[in-house]
This record gives sequence, C-alpha cells and structure tokens, in this order.
Amino acid sequence: MKASTDLDALTDFFDRYGVALISGDLPAIANCYALPGLVVADTYSFSFNSPAAVALSFVGAAPDYQDRELVAAHARIEDVQPMSALLTMVAVEWEFLDSRGHAVPGERYSYLLRTTGEGPLISTVVRTA
Repeated sequence: MKASTDLDALTDFFDRYGVALISGDLPAIANCYALPGLVVADTYSFSFNSPAAVALSFVGAAPDYQDRELVAAHARIEDVQPMSALLTMVAVEWEFLDSRGHAVPGERYSYLLRTTGEGPLISTVVRTA
C-alpha cells in the first residue's frame, strides 16, 4: 500500500464525502474518517475515537446546508503533498451550489489522509485561510 496521491482517487473520495455532507448521511460521513481523528480550527480542536463520535460532530452540518439551500458540494483540490508511506496532505477549497444553481463560496481545509485497504480516510482536518 502507498499514500494516495492519484487525483482521480482523491477526487472520488472527496466527491463521496461532499455528497455525504450535503445529504446529512452521518454513517457515510463517519466512514470517511480514520480513527482516532482530529479536527483543528483557530479557536477549538476536538478528537473522536468512534464512528458515533464522528457522526455526532456533524449532526448540525446538514441542517445548516439545508438552511442555506445548498444542494451540491465540490472539493477543488489545490495541492497534494505525500507526507509518508501512508499519509497525504490535501489542500481543498469547497465550492457549493445552491438550489437556484448559483455558486456559493466555500471554505478551505487541509486534510491529512491515511491510506488504508479501503482507500483514503481523513485522519486530521485543519480549517485554513
């Protein structure tokens, strides 16, 4: 096994993750994470050790997307850096589409992905500027 730097495989992964986020599919979101996992932002950090903890951390995301009438999420991959034999850092800018077909600016994140037999999984998420 080798760290995933293949853009097609990374795009497929983030496409699945984006669909899970927008649809509020908590089990699918949880299946995108390696455990234990970590989320880091300027003012907070939290970790999770189970799929249930991952799902719980995203409970409020789907209603927020629905309130904003977001119907699609696309991860624009900006940079891919192999970090080790099984770890890859991927810089992503999320782009959203609302129910009227308008592009909605998203946020930027860096994802530390761990390559597993099932493909890449998110180990750490850092919200970036």
